[in-house]
Amino acid sequence: MPTDQPWDAELARARLHVVTGKGGTGKTTVATSLALALATGGKRVLLVEVEGRQGIAQLFDIPPLPYAEEHVAAAAGEGEVRALAVDTEAAMLEYLDMFYNLGFAGRTLRRMGAIEFATTLAPGLRDVILTGKVKETVTRTEARGRHLYDHVVLDAPPTGRIVPFLDVTRALSDLAKVGPVRGHSDGVINLVHSQDTRVHLVTLLEEMPVTETLEAIRDLDAADLRPGAVILNRVRPPRLPARSISSAADGRVDKNRIRDGLSSAGLDLRLEELEGLVEETVEHAVRVDAEARARARLDGTDLPVLELPELTEGVDVAALYELAEALNAQGAGGSRVS
Repeated sequence: MPTDQPWDAELARARLHVVTGKGGTGKTTVATSLALALATGGKRVLLVEVEGRQGIAQLFDIPPLPYAEEHVAAAAGEGEVRALAVDTEAAMLEYLDMFYNLGFAGRTLRRMGAIEFATTLAPGLRDVILTGKVKETVTRTEARGRHLYDHVVLDAPPTGRIVPFLDVTRALSDLAKVGPVRGHSDGVINLVHSQDTRVHLVTLLEEMPVTETLEAIRDLDAADLRPGAVILNRVRPPRLPARSISSAADGRVDKNRIRDGLSSAGLDLRLEELEGLVEETVEHAVRVDAEARARARLDGTDLPVLELPELTEGVDVAALYELAEALNAQGAGGSRVS
């Protein structure tokens, strides 16, 4: 893994870190690992999910999270990660009570099914409620005026939906010209379009995820939303010298040379074993060559690029800390874990 620090000063200053990625790229794992990395050194970080999948609870092997901010992990240097699974109905009731003093009436509406009806009739309203709750956690302060959370990490919807999800409040604000809804919408707009927010894109070094990542970056730029870092997940080290990749990918592998090298090391393979090894070598070279071309496409974005290793034994709590250390080594959290 790289030990330079592509996580630059602008990323370090952000308070809301939105993590998105094509389905299957591991964005929830990356978001969780990023929260642990950002909590390094005594910081308090809130990890938020909004898709109702309870992915955070599954990663930490704990019961489903309620609609409450709960401690889920400690980080190096006495840091803390709390987690929140946002429930749309509960957030809407909170919203009605906060802005319209309709706590009791809101509960009545819930029993009538009116909340589900409203969010179904106006799908954008659901996203407004979700982003509004995230904004409230980012801006919440303690009695002395200090922000309660140093960072908030949002496990956001996939790249194909990230811009409508973040920018939906602007459309609603245009409809609501005055009152609490307008003030609420403006607050969310100001946050997601500010220097305090960065949208990080998780991808694999494969053609489709990279293409979707590049499209998402263009869409974020067009919507005046700020892309943060590109995080390459499940990066595998090459097993061949760089000078051999191109020829091996073209199928030019000297079977006799491989057999002689193995024999000199005391390994005598049967013909079918040798042919299988040659086939695997070609497949590996083809993959490495394709990954190099995918990486070159991402380098053209001029965004910071971080790498996370492939975890061959799966993802458990220990693996999350391992990934957090890899992010720390690249500057996330402000320092490298020793």
